[in-house]
Order: sequence, then structure tokens, then C-alpha cells
Amino acid sequence: MSGFQRYLFRNVLRTLLAIVGGLALIALLTQGLTQIDLIVENRQSLLVYLWVSCLAAPQIISLLSPIALFVATAAALNLAHRENEIVVAQAAGMSNWGVASPVLRLATIAALLHLGLNLWVQPAAYREMRQTVSDASSDLVASLVQAGQFTQHPGGLTTFAREVAGPEMKDILINDSRTPSQTVTYIARTGVIALMEGKPAIVMRDGLAQQVGESGALEALRFEQSTFDLAPFVNDQKAVILKESDRYLPELFYPDMTNYYDNANVERLLAEGHARISAPLLDIAMALLAVFAVLGGDYSRQGYGRRIAFASAAALGLRLTTFAAVSAGEDNPALNALQYLIPLAVIVFISLRFFREKPLSTSLGRRLTVPLPNRLSRQPQAGT
Repeated sequence: MSGFQRYLFRNVLRTLLAIVGGLALIALLTQGLTQIDLIVENRQSLLVYLWVSCLAAPQIISLLSPIALFVATAAALNLAHRENEIVVAQAAGMSNWGVASPVLRLATIAALLHLGLNLWVQPAAYREMRQTVSDASSDLVASLVQAGQFTQHPGGLTTFAREVAGPEMKDILINDSRTPSQTVTYIARTGVIALMEGKPAIVMRDGLAQQVGESGALEALRFEQSTFDLAPFVNDQKAVILKESDRYLPELFYPDMTNYYDNANVERLLAEGHARISAPLLDIAMALLAVFAVLGGDYSRQGYGRRIAFASAAALGLRLTTFAAVSAGEDNPALNALQYLIPLAVIVFISLRFFREKPLSTSLGRRLTVPLPNRLSRQPQAGT
């Protein structure tokens, strides 16, 4: 690439990264609000909350990158045009392709990264996110014991622990009133939640068990270690169901027909698979649309605000049309071809219209290259 092309490449890349970063941060903050119950209800740490929010980033970046590439390209080219940098480059003989090539190279790189994001990074991140949320929701300590609080659970269980550090607890109280006539209260200095023969339980140490006997007298039994079975109070952890966004490409195109979810959502899985492959084409289409908006018309000293506005509306319409194509493919698999045809049609149309034309500033460039004395000699003389 020439010096001007490298300069343009850096400008578009810098603007693209700033836009994607800003929009992704806003989207992550919005996405994070949907996971706030991890802290409020399941009492998970802030790190778990941030980790779950960050795992949504690949899909958010995938959705935002085509529009971000359009905005970055239009902004960088418009700035270069307003500062007459493109005019000078074209006056020096640079063609439309020469001006657009750094943008298209960046768009191609973005499309390849977008494809890798869709095929491998997104499903891996979403699987991890769904498993993390499932583990947090089924955390026994978080669901049964709260530090410094008496917690009542359906079925007649009340728990208290002065201090909770992971599975370890200190100063424990457990009141088991499943059978009101045989209520038992356990008080222990320390305890830990563990699996005993595959079932969850609290192992208490250095404690006391109290129960009102048949005579009405309080009976107390001191123990060095006692186990309280938690299985009756804990729901079995549900299997994690992998949705469309969580699956790799082979799982989308070849679903397990013995699985109820797969069998009931074959069309949705296929549409998602085609969307993963076709979405990177939008990066190239959006970049071409921005190039055509700035360079695809006559030179104007007043700027290209109107053309860019029309192109922005076209870019938004293109993005919405591709979303509609995905939805149509879920109802009729034959319409999945539209997911490829729509961006390809835009790419071919703009390429034929733009790259077959002469440089937009050729006439201006020729005018600039005419020696000044010759141009002055062509001026009409006064009185002629």
C-alpha cells in the first residue's frame, strides 16, 4: 500500500475500534442488567457477574461490527475528502480502486474475524455463560445459607450462619421442623457443605442437637460431628439446554433428532447456521456502501452529508432486511438463500457501478495539473 492508503487504513481502523468498543460497552452494560439477579438472588460475587456479562461480548460484537464498519468508513473518507486528501491522491493518478482498496482490505479482514467469531468464539462463550449461570443458580451455600441472616425454606427448614466462606461456615443454627411434633434444632461451631454418598449434606462439628421430648422436657445431645441431609430441600440441577446461540456449526446443520428440543426447532437451528456463515458478507457490503456514499458521486466542496444520510438509511434497511431473512428462514428453510443473496447483490451492484467508472476527480485533477501560465492564458481578455 502507498503512504496515503496506509494512512486511510489506519484512520478507518482507529475509528472502527473506537465505535465497536463504545457500542459494545453500552451493550454489555445493558446486558449486565439482565444478570443482576446473580448477585441479588444467588449472592454471587461481582467477578462472576462481570464474567457472565463479558461472555456475551462475542455475539454483541458480531451484531454491531457491520454497522460500525459502515460508520467508520463513511467518517474517515468524508474527513479525507473535506481536507482534499482524496482530491490530491486522485489528481496524482490514483483510481477509485486505489482509494477504496485499504477500506476493502480492512473489510475483508473484519469479515474473516467475524466468521471466526461466529463459528467458534461465540458458541464457546455462550456455553460457558450458560453453565456459569446454571452453577450459580444451583449453588447450595447461596441458596440455603446466608451469612448473618435467618433463612426460611419451603418444607420447614430454617438456617443461620454467622460467617460463610465458600462451603465453610461458622456458628451454625439449623431448625428442622418438617414434622412439627419432632422439631430438632442443631447448633454447631463449624460446618461444611459436602456431598455424602452423592447427596448434598451439611457436616457439623462441635455442636448440640436439641429436641422437645414426649414428656415436654428439652432433650439435648452434644456431638463432635453430625451430618444433616440436604437432599429433601434441594431441587435436582436441571440439564443445561443448548440454544441456537450456544451451538457450533455442525450442531446447527445436523441436529440430534432424538433430542426433543432439536426435533422441535430444526428450522430455527438451520436458519441460525446460515446466519453465522452469511453475516460476514455484511461487513464487505457495508464498507462498499460507505465508499459509494462518499466517492460515488460528483465532487462537492459543500460535503456529502445528504449522500451519507441516504446511505445510512440504506445501511439500516440492509441490516433490517437480513434480520427479516433470518426470520423468514425459520419459517421456510428454502428462504435461507436470501441471507446470502441480499448482501451479495449489494456487493455486486455497487462494484459494477463504482469500479467501472473513471476516478471521480479526474477532470479536477487534470485541471490542477495544467501549468498556471497556460490556465491564465485561457482566461478571456477584458473587452473580448
